[in-house]
Amino acid sequence: MSKEILIVLAMCLAATANAMTLTEKSKTDYCIVVASNAMPAEKTAATELQQYLKQVTGADFPIKTECEVTAGTPQILVGPSLTVKRLLPDVDWAKLGQDGIVIRTIGDKLILAGGRPRGTLYAVYTFLEDTVGVRWWTSTESYVPIKKTLRIPELSVNYTPKLRSREAHYRDPNENPLFAAKLKLNGHFYPIPPEYGGHMGFVGFVHTFYGLIPPDKYFADHPEWFSEIDGKRTTTHAQLCLTNEDMREELTRNALEWIRKDPAAGILSVSQNDCFNPCRCAKCKAVAEEEGSESGPMIRFVNAVAEDVEKEFPDILVETLAYQYTRKPPLHVKPRNNVVVRLCSIECDFSKPLDGEANKAFRDDLLGWKAVAPNLFIWDYVTDFWCYLQPHPNMRVLAPNIRFFANNNTIGLFEQGDSYTTIGDFVRLRTWLFAHLEWDPSRDENKLISEFLNGYYGPAAPYLQQYLDLIHDTFDKSGLTLPCGNRNLSYLTLPVMNQATRLFIKAHQAVANDPVLVRRVLRDRMPLDYAWLVRYSDLKAESEKTGVGFGGPRDPQKACQEFIDLAHEWNAKFFSEGSPFDPRMAEVKAMFAGE
Repeated sequence: MSKEILIVLAMCLAATANAMTLTEKSKTDYCIVVASNAMPAEKTAATELQQYLKQVTGADFPIKTECEVTAGTPQILVGPSLTVKRLLPDVDWAKLGQDGIVIRTIGDKLILAGGRPRGTLYAVYTFLEDTVGVRWWTSTESYVPIKKTLRIPELSVNYTPKLRSREAHYRDPNENPLFAAKLKLNGHFYPIPPEYGGHMGFVGFVHTFYGLIPPDKYFADHPEWFSEIDGKRTTTHAQLCLTNEDMREELTRNALEWIRKDPAAGILSVSQNDCFNPCRCAKCKAVAEEEGSESGPMIRFVNAVAEDVEKEFPDILVETLAYQYTRKPPLHVKPRNNVVVRLCSIECDFSKPLDGEANKAFRDDLLGWKAVAPNLFIWDYVTDFWCYLQPHPNMRVLAPNIRFFANNNTIGLFEQGDSYTTIGDFVRLRTWLFAHLEWDPSRDENKLISEFLNGYYGPAAPYLQQYLDLIHDTFDKSGLTLPCGNRNLSYLTLPVMNQATRLFIKAHQAVANDPVLVRRVLRDRMPLDYAWLVRYSDLKAESEKTGVGFGGPRDPQKACQEFIDLAHEWNAKFFSEGSPFDPRMAEVKAMFAGE
């Protein structure tokens, strides 16, 4: 027997010796123990653990408090109780923040604990996923393994995520906050109740200038508080006069009132409107010129507001945008320690990594902000805002971008996906992938994608992976740029569309005997079907010109109606942000009126 084999056997024997048997043939000696003063989310963590272990093993794990458990009883300790802190003197609980986790095996004790309010719940979900094998694919679709005998290896995990706020802005987690909690997403748009740890909420969110200083209330008496454009004060697609001290004092008073109504939110947004036209009065213009950017007057203004906010609410952060005309960092002024700069990537080529030469301007701006800002928040655009329903080949850059953000002072990430629809480009995969990468950017994205495809689509997975590779390879070779509002589908040539269709046919055939998987494949074929419809005449002409066979629908009018019917069945109400589905599809259907 070789030395290498002996080493492997020794390692296996050691792992077996240190393994903990939680259940044997659906029986357990363990109980779940919580602190007598456990927080609501820690009590939820214990209940969730109890319920899932019951589903997995069939065993009943009683929940007891520290006062109720008897000495010598094998225990799963849930939450940072006195017992846990005594067993783990090496853990700095303060450094875990709100979300950090501790998972540890010590003798006959399994410890699942973390920071408050969410860390313990996240420790339980991490244990159930990484050690037990539970998967939450969507809010309604999961995988729970059956293991009547459950043995777990020796565990030692102490982890705090770099990203304090994590958001994948898709419809499923937005509408189902308990699913967001299971994925360890905690951003603003998830109304997660305190029993599941709450979330990182904003007072305002973004584009709050006119919310804090409403023009209909103030303009008549104080036009000087608003943008001066070409010598005239205006509120039409404009901003505030950031060098006006009286306006700043009133805005601060209003902002403090906002916070008093929602002090638990944690972050106040003082940010520009969603348009251009910064104030060009002499004072504002001089500051912008001195700072080399319109972000100069913005940061000076927000710093002053944040200084006053800190006096009453020292734990509140004040966030502002580095967006479009304010994206470039200033030359001199630096954001205060309680100021968060939210940098937006809207102008980028989203088929290329954001830290590469193709996006040099954005990369340089991010690194410039990193040099001066203690806290960065990123607003990243990861869907096609022109049309949610078509392929959007950006999946290969998602993980590199998240790592770029996390390694450069980013404390929060808002990945804005197609939150209004259910039939977008692999929206379930994207939600799951974002959640896992935002929690731990070091994860291998290819393994994650493969895990989801195999777990969610079963035997169809290889063909769907080939489809994704085909679409991304084709776009990469096209030389096109990919904006977040892409109207150019010319890369989807007839041979590519034919091959993509064949792959989906094979995927369908692979799961033909499973109605659930068939439906999943059909739903994620919708973007391809939409591309056939909107490119129908071009692809038909290409077929006639080149002699390449036409793999699209024989009856486009019928295919369009079938597409609409399926979309209604899946409750796809929007074509793009703010644009209802039915009017757009009426336009598409009209294209085939004469067919």
